[in-house]
Amino acid sequence: MQEAFGVVIFVVMGVAIIVAIASFVGRGRLYDQIGRGGLRDERDAPPRDPAAGSAAAAGERDEEIRQMVGAQNARRARRGQSPLDVDDEIKRLTQVTVDPALRDEIHQLVLARNARRERQGKAPLDVEQEVARQLADLTEGSE
Repeated sequence: MQEAFGVVIFVVMGVAIIVAIASFVGRGRLYDQIGRGGLRDERDAPPRDPAAGSAAAAGERDEEIRQMVGAQNARRARRGQSPLDVDDEIKRLTQVTVDPALRDEIHQLVLARNARRERQGKAPLDVEQEVARQLADLTEGSE
């Protein structure tokens, strides 16, 4: 029995080495596809999400909010409450709010920039107008 065990191990190892060599030599496209999504073809892949901040992303966001508010209105109707205005809810939910601490920090930066401009002999900027401009730049990038 002991002699048969050693022979079986060597035979199995020999067969495994032959299979490994054969698969390495004739690997073809099969091994090149490992890690690329399994058996699914890339042409069948679902479309990718639109880029953040793009018009397509905003449209998709608004459509999802419409669906959410529609479901909320259905629940409100079952409870006997009045439905919400969908457009007002979209406007309320997508409104960008600015943290007061951020507004104060931008205000301080504009004041520091004005002091530097005055030392350079340049005209100072209108503080409130510059704060509003910088906040508008920040909120446009976050939508």
